[in-house]
Amino acid sequence: MPDTDDNTRTPDGPGATHRIDVGGSVTGSVIAGNHNVVVDAQQGSQVTVLVGPERPRPQRRERAEVLPRSLPEPVGREEAAQALAAAVRAGGPVQLWGLPGVGKTTLLRHAARLLPPGPDGTVFLGGADRDIEDLAQDVFEACYEAPGYAPNRAELRRLMTGMRVTVYVDDADLTSDQLLELMDMAPQATFVFASAERTLWSGGTALELCGLSETAGRELLERELGGPLADADHEAAAALCRAAGGLPLPLLRAAAVARSGPEGEGRLPRVGEVADLLPALLAQLADDESVMGVLHLLATFDGAEVAAVHVGALTEVAEPGAVCDRLVRLGLACLGEYGYASVADTVPVVRARFPAPFPAERLCDHFTRWAALRETTPQELAAHGRVLEKVAEVAESSGHPDLAVRLARATSPGLARSLRFGVWGRLLGRGWAASRAADDRQAEAYFLHEEAVRALLIGKRVVYAALLAHAAWLGHELAAGSATGTGGGAGAHASGAAGGAGAHASGGQPSFDVHHYMGQHGFGSAHSGASAGHGALAQPSVGSGGAGSWGGAPGHGSAGASASGHGGGGASVASGHGGGSASGLTGHGGASGAAAHSAGAGGGSWGGATTASSGAATTTTATTATTAATTATAVGAASAGVSTLAVTLVSLVIACALVAGVGYAISSSSSHSGQSRSSDARNEALPTPSFSLPSELTDTSTPTDDPLEDPAGCEEQSDAKQKSDEAGATAPITNPAADQAWAANEQQLSEDLAAAAGAATDPSIKSAIQKESSDHASLASAITRDDLAAIDQYVDATGDDASAVTDLCYS
Repeated sequence: MPDTDDNTRTPDGPGATHRIDVGGSVTGSVIAGNHNVVVDAQQGSQVTVLVGPERPRPQRRERAEVLPRSLPEPVGREEAAQALAAAVRAGGPVQLWGLPGVGKTTLLRHAARLLPPGPDGTVFLGGADRDIEDLAQDVFEACYEAPGYAPNRAELRRLMTGMRVTVYVDDADLTSDQLLELMDMAPQATFVFASAERTLWSGGTALELCGLSETAGRELLERELGGPLADADHEAAAALCRAAGGLPLPLLRAAAVARSGPEGEGRLPRVGEVADLLPALLAQLADDESVMGVLHLLATFDGAEVAAVHVGALTEVAEPGAVCDRLVRLGLACLGEYGYASVADTVPVVRARFPAPFPAERLCDHFTRWAALRETTPQELAAHGRVLEKVAEVAESSGHPDLAVRLARATSPGLARSLRFGVWGRLLGRGWAASRAADDRQAEAYFLHEEAVRALLIGKRVVYAALLAHAAWLGHELAAGSATGTGGGAGAHASGAAGGAGAHASGGQPSFDVHHYMGQHGFGSAHSGASAGHGALAQPSVGSGGAGSWGGAPGHGSAGASASGHGGGGASVASGHGGGSASGLTGHGGASGAAAHSAGAGGGSWGGATTASSGAATTTTATTATTAATTATAVGAASAGVSTLAVTLVSLVIACALVAGVGYAISSSSSHSGQSRSSDARNEALPTPSFSLPSELTDTSTPTDDPLEDPAGCEEQSDAKQKSDEAGATAPITNPAADQAWAANEQQLSEDLAAAAGAATDPSIKSAIQKESSDHASLASAITRDDLAAIDQYVDATGDDASAVTDLCYS
């Protein structure tokens, strides 16, 4: 991916810019729900709606088999393994929980490889920093052959119903509600989770994994030392195990220190030396430049998993896999499904040995070029999503937001095509924050446009319309060369008509507060936002984050982070970017605007805080949607008594009118190049993003009937399906109660659909709804009989029925 400057960087800072030429995956098409998405790296994604026969037909795999990497057999875990096996046989769900370093991952991988699989197979997933939607897509792709397709929630549940796979999820630090939500997406699957804390309280088995016994601890030391301990070391081994609380990790390090002692000595550390094991190991490795370089890189990524090939390219180590494996044996790194990561307690100690993180320029250049390679797959990008987030944080906090913008733009198309909308959203949020810090209005419009598309794909249609309109106004400002907002503000002042969803009159309230929305979803910059304007990026100061800090900007390392469990994830930030009150579209106010990030391990914070747990949500999707619906619609539509459907459609109509009103200005942007301000000149290398609505939202034909009124029977059918989905979401998750609830739900849905058919006046619609009602009744009967063949037959039939009704009602 050549730069326009042939590897000669332009001056750094808010005024610097680079063209992004993505060599691979410039365009591509994927399907999410009933939306076809054409992903374009330069112009932005476009969405159209699929109907009926155009929708994908996923093919069920004969067997799901996604197994974890093999690890050495756990020592001293025979009793825990038996209890885990019994719980899995009982049908789950199961939660294995315990302190970090106690050996949950080793035991879980051992179980996934050796326990009998479910009737339809086994799926092992890493859950660290993953959204439940992304995890559910992983399970779906393991069970179905459907390239480039992500079903919506209702379709996913339909497809996964009857799939009896055993799903193991490591590092699944999810709340109780999130566990239930994930399990509900595959009702007949058996889920086995490993997490640091217990969050499964009913309807399953929670097993606490405690430390090793003294005997097991001695066995582990003997295995690591390659032979029996001397009699004189037996008491030392027992004392070490007691001092370590039975945790295997300190024992592994103790064995490593003994192995590296003077030849023939091999003395185990004494109890008083346990606290110094980590510094002692690092002191022994200090002269090995390759090992220290790898540790430096892994500490920069702060627990994010990175493939060995990237470790080698960045550190210039000839055999990175061998070096990383050595660090794993020393207890200084851990091996995951995609690569290697630092162990949490090593991060502050390693950082204390280096004055700064790994150079942001080298990191951004490497991953930006890698993302552009034709052989780089969307799945590889998604697997490295957390690493890409960390790189963007490093770049922004070190004063190079332009590099973070380049990285986010280069990776966004591939992440969109990966269909992992959680990680895609987090990178879009990073890019949006960095584009504001770099005062790059073109990029800001691009990221808002892509986030609008993502909002549509995850079902937030009102947010989609409002964000799309906002991005269009940014494009209008750029095209007209008339941007006047403070610090390159994101809003447009509207003085005339078409105010609606994207503009507000002077002194009025904004129709949709983009900055508040982005802040709620963790889309904040990696620096403090207290300074006025986008471009005033707080420079790092060494030591500001406490011991082991690499000089994060003011505001890092502080406690009190709050996270959003919806969409972008990550730490929630204040929406202000200047003084005064928040003004959404025209200003960038906020009392303080300081980012509230979660603290890292120990005192090791640096360059953008670690992502807060997705469990501590600052808002709910329902609240966000309600706020958006209230603020993004005309006053008349927002009044009491208007249905949710009407509110949504009015919002979309307003957005359409807004986009149409600025379309000419956007398409003619090249004619204004001579009139642009100097700040616009640096964006000339990037084309103006295109803005498109689904075709059914831009139809200009004049309807003869009320456009907000569906044919008779259609709304009743939709209400019946929604009622069924809500009932299914709260149904039991373990057999036989789950099957009984499922059958009852299908029978009730059949009766509700029969009533909907009675309300229909169009003969075709009435017949289609009646058939759907009949097939749901047959499905209820098949579930009661436990007739798996009939269940499969009628699950498919009801899906076809729903598509047929949709085609008749809404085509």
